[in-house]
Amino acid sequence: MATQSVIGNFSQSYAEARGKFLAAAEASDLDVQSQPHPMLGRDGEPLAMDVVRDGPADASKLLIISSACHGVEGFCGSGVQTALLGDPLWRLAARHAGVAVLYIHALNPYGFSWWRRVTHENVDLNRNFHDFSQPLPVNPGYEELFAVLVPPTWPPSDEANAIVQRFIAERGVPAFQEAISGGQYSHPEGLFYGGRNPTWSQVTLRHVLQEHGTRCAKLGWIDLHTGLGPNGVGERIFACRDDDAALARAKAWWGDKITSLHDGSSSSAPLTGLMWMSAYQECPQAEYTGMALEYGTVPMLDVMNSLRADQWLEMHPEASEEKRQQIKQQVRDAFYTDTDEWKQRIVEQALDAAHGAARGLAAR
Repeated sequence: MATQSVIGNFSQSYAEARGKFLAAAEASDLDVQSQPHPMLGRDGEPLAMDVVRDGPADASKLLIISSACHGVEGFCGSGVQTALLGDPLWRLAARHAGVAVLYIHALNPYGFSWWRRVTHENVDLNRNFHDFSQPLPVNPGYEELFAVLVPPTWPPSDEANAIVQRFIAERGVPAFQEAISGGQYSHPEGLFYGGRNPTWSQVTLRHVLQEHGTRCAKLGWIDLHTGLGPNGVGERIFACRDDDAALARAKAWWGDKITSLHDGSSSSAPLTGLMWMSAYQECPQAEYTGMALEYGTVPMLDVMNSLRADQWLEMHPEASEEKRQQIKQQVRDAFYTDTDEWKQRIVEQALDAAHGAARGLAAR
């Protein structure tokens, strides 16, 4: 795939990204199922979770490729999905493998449009998949820090910075990352809030899985993310239960370097309420193998600070337009490296992962 054609699949807004994705589906003569979101986007545009299936409805092997679980990360994921839809060699390989491909564009269209990581409910979608009739996890590290993570003023006061720096000095950066990003269920206006009810995105995704994922015998899932790891490097994170057979399949599909939350090898902190648990719940008949493809952007502490600033901004609508624009650009830069080289590397790695999944699903 030529560099210039790859770059053209990426966009500068949700509306532009959605338009390119829909145009790619139309050019490939594929139908689009749009699940309308109840709110409007930043520029007054309609929002939707758009679903395109490339392959027969009764295919025994299904590969899901999804984007924008974390809103603003959709700038990367949407570009990858549009590139794959427009790649005839990839589509032919999937067809020859007997694999239907389900593209789920903008799991969280609100966050994508508004350059936020969270949903319109201020919920981290990838912490929201819980049985809410049961007690929710407790995050003691977040409880220690919540008052200074989103402080009364931005930039934070010297006192707030000193508390954060002392936490890091005493316990280390990994403990700080886990305290913030591990998920919390006590502070609805805080960071990485997992919610108290299923979000619109969770409910809608489950409906999509019920419609498209209940007839296959084998199910693969590549969920596209950004914000962790070295710039432009796609970490392949095992996204299944702690199951040796599933891990063996994932390594056969995507290589021995696949990392895992279960053994601490991933750059991600341990998490609960993960989205891919829905594959087991909604598609119980299928042998499931999944991964999160996590592309690096900027250093982790910069990512965290961008999210702290964005949450402060959400709570302070009186902020100046200059400060608003600066914070929003900081957020987008934390999850999207807007350079040709980065985009080329992103698509190359995604194509390799997609081909690996197709081969794996086709294997006996």
